[in-house]
Amino acid sequence: MINGKKIVATIEARMTSTRLPGKVMLPLAGKSNMERLIERLKRSRYIDDVVIATTTNATDDVLEQLAHELGVGIWRGSEDDVLGRVLGAAQSVNADLIVEVTGDCPLIDWRHVDHIVELFATGQWDYVANNTERTFPRGLDLQIFPTAVLAEVDRITQDPVDRENVSIYIYTHKERYRCYNWSAEGRMHRPDLRITLDTKEDYDLINTIFERLLPVNPDFSAEDIITLLEQEPELMEINREIKQKNPYGGYLAQ
Repeated sequence: MINGKKIVATIEARMTSTRLPGKVMLPLAGKSNMERLIERLKRSRYIDDVVIATTTNATDDVLEQLAHELGVGIWRGSEDDVLGRVLGAAQSVNADLIVEVTGDCPLIDWRHVDHIVELFATGQWDYVANNTERTFPRGLDLQIFPTAVLAEVDRITQDPVDRENVSIYIYTHKERYRCYNWSAEGRMHRPDLRITLDTKEDYDLINTIFERLLPVNPDFSAEDIITLLEQEPELMEINREIKQKNPYGGYLAQ
């Protein structure tokens, strides 16, 4: 909580990913991807609740079970209407502010979470992110915005791209919303790095990162990840050829 506002991290996750089915429950150094992500989010000084926003598909029953085991929230909705699903998740726990996270990003650093919360709390913004201009490694992506703003967007647009990508309408309508992108500096400025979970190659890299860093420091930072990859550059070759999906179709240039 900050400035009296309840802050909730919503995690978009489902078992039917097209490129790597079941990825959100794959083991990372002995615990599931989802559990690792939740562990890292719960270290935040500001996050009041975590809610998994999943689908009504029977295949996602395992995520509901995990949520109950870990003591976090669960909200189930449409597979395709991710915006509606995230909004429902936030409203189910009376969130004032949403920190939007995806199950693709188990390496998210709670220190980054707290920084974007503090940036948002200056009061100037409707939306703060670190990925609308790519400067951080892909996989450390974060956004924060008021639940009321997402509820407004929910009323405004039924465009399938907007519904699938949750906050895309906000940051592509800067004439309407005050948006700020936190840009990486120094060693964190590595837009060339890919540490998001979308393919088998991504999984191999991320699992290796957890296996290397957890024994040294269970609360390893984003900077620790950069250090590891700089010290063992061959790790970056594991998923170098993977291309990122474009929300408008096709794949993004690397």
